[in-house]
Amino acid sequence: MLLLLSPAKTLDFKNARIVAQKSFPEFSSQASQLIQLLKKYSIPELMEMMDISDKLALLNVSRFKIWQKEPNENLMRQAICAFNGEAYTGLNVSDWTDVDFTFAQEHLRILSGLYGVLRPLDFISPYRLEMGTKLPNKKGENLYVFWGNQITKNIGSQLKAQDDNFLINLASNEYFKAIRPKELKAEIITPIFKEGKNGQFSVVSIFAKKARGMMSRYIIKNQILRPQQIKEFSESGYSYNDRFSKGNEWVFTRG
Repeated sequence: MLLLLSPAKTLDFKNARIVAQKSFPEFSSQASQLIQLLKKYSIPELMEMMDISDKLALLNVSRFKIWQKEPNENLMRQAICAFNGEAYTGLNVSDWTDVDFTFAQEHLRILSGLYGVLRPLDFISPYRLEMGTKLPNKKGENLYVFWGNQITKNIGSQLKAQDDNFLINLASNEYFKAIRPKELKAEIITPIFKEGKNGQFSVVSIFAKKARGMMSRYIIKNQILRPQQIKEFSESGYSYNDRFSKGNEWVFTRG
């Protein structure tokens, strides 16, 4: 069984935990190609293309200048420890054991606009590049075209290596769009998290992001390999809702 997670927009390299186990991105050459493109953009151009503030644009111009392709553990941090958004708050690697990291390294993949696919313990340089960014490149007008079927093939190879066909999609729509489901020999299960209020249930983005991280943590900590066990997830008041679930869209509700 393989889990898919989105990256986070925010990073914390200063306080990131460093684990003895380590790896480096498989698509570092492709990432380098994108960095070379990004270096050509001015601060105003980055602001417009990425829809970010001038402060964030300046930060990323600086990041692109010092970005390194070659492994440098002094400047890089492991992805699962460096990402600092809501999902990673839910994931909470601060108390993970070596066994947890080993399981995650085999069963979790983080989709990335810059790196394509990351294993949890891949060392990364600071960056920001969302998958939905319309960055013109030699293959087309955006990152979906740039990555083509490379991400799908990588995920497929990992499933084949595990002799398994279950893919648990805990990534956002923006990132999962980089996957070509028809090319995967996989049963894709998508957990959806909804909040209840006055008898109505809906997805609240900030809570859903954290819940994806919590479910990833639950699967990793319990070394779950059978999808049906995911339905037992009950963190922070969530429970599987059979009435709202349909097919391989498994809905978890609270409130």
